[in-house]
Amino acid sequence: MRWIFCLVSLVFFPAQFQAFAGQPLPVGRNIGAPVGFASACASYRWLCHETSAARRARGPAEQAGMPLLRKVTRAVNLRVRSTEDSSISGNGDAWTLPVGGRGDCEDYALQKMKDLIDAGFPASRLALSVVIGPHDENHVVLIARLDDGDYVLDNLNNAVKPWRTTPYTFLATQDFRARTTWRVTLAGPRAGEFS
Repeated sequence: MRWIFCLVSLVFFPAQFQAFAGQPLPVGRNIGAPVGFASACASYRWLCHETSAARRARGPAEQAGMPLLRKVTRAVNLRVRSTEDSSISGNGDAWTLPVGGRGDCEDYALQKMKDLIDAGFPASRLALSVVIGPHDENHVVLIARLDDGDYVLDNLNNAVKPWRTTPYTFLATQDFRARTTWRVTLAGPRAGEFS
């Protein structure tokens, strides 16, 4: 029966995704959280602690997996307009939910996390990650852990992709279980420059 599953996966899943199935982001030692994260934790309990409602709601949302991730990514990307924190709050690095339909990368990521948790997706399968983009820009994305690997939800792209297929170098990621903790990631095209 195992060979039937392998054959079915070759037919129905593109080769680029098969190569990365089952590969979570690598993590190393603990590291300090990014500036702005602590105040966001204090403001949003769901960011750093899994609520009892989220624990009870497991099942349908977790099984919905990829369709739910795609739906939330598109919805948030469409309803939020990209704006730097300094023009919204006067603070250069405020980690908040979007204000007045505007926000920057971490605001998009926080909104996606909240919407997924509200839909019943387990908080313990969601984490924020600080990355460097292909043009040396700092960026924050949301990582969703499915049974077949870790996927990136990004405000710069409506596609939900395996982390290895993105152009990003991952630097630090929120721990999936100890949610106030951040871990060194160092994965992606330029990871060697930081080790």
